[in-house]
Amino acid sequence: MNRETVSNKVGTSTSATGKYMSFKLGAEEYGLEILKVREIIGMLPITRVPNKVPALRGVINLRGRIIPVLDLRLRFGLEAASITEQSVIIVVQYSYGGGELTVGLLVDEVLEVVRLSAEQVDTQPEYGTGAATAQFISGIGKLDQRMVFLVHLEKVLTSDEASRLHFKGETS
Repeated sequence: MNRETVSNKVGTSTSATGKYMSFKLGAEEYGLEILKVREIIGMLPITRVPNKVPALRGVINLRGRIIPVLDLRLRFGLEAASITEQSVIIVVQYSYGGGELTVGLLVDEVLEVVRLSAEQVDTQPEYGTGAATAQFISGIGKLDQRMVFLVHLEKVLTSDEASRLHFKGETS
């Protein structure tokens, strides 16, 4: 699926819970709640910053806003991402400790927007995910012959890490 198609789907799929933006990290498929996805962008130059948070790749300037970018592969205990033509940054926004955080998540490839009903989602099993990633998974979605690990975005960063990434840098 090309980036333009994905962007169009994001723009038209913003209503109900149960909709997830699916993406790949290695061979596994993951999903983020669509209501937390602000946009999907192709790779931009990432400026390194002093390593404040493990897995922080650096920051990007997105239309005058400084956005921290996390390599989700590193965060989940995998090898660092190799940038390819399919690599994208998913810009998400969510609440943490009384504030709002906007962060970019570097992923291998965005797939599609999927709708999962309650019957299609199993709560996190005790098996199937590594110890490093299990803490970030809220459930597993079942779609035909594939599984989608549902990311609990609020657990990807601790409250302390989130507060350290909360840039107020608007450029003029």
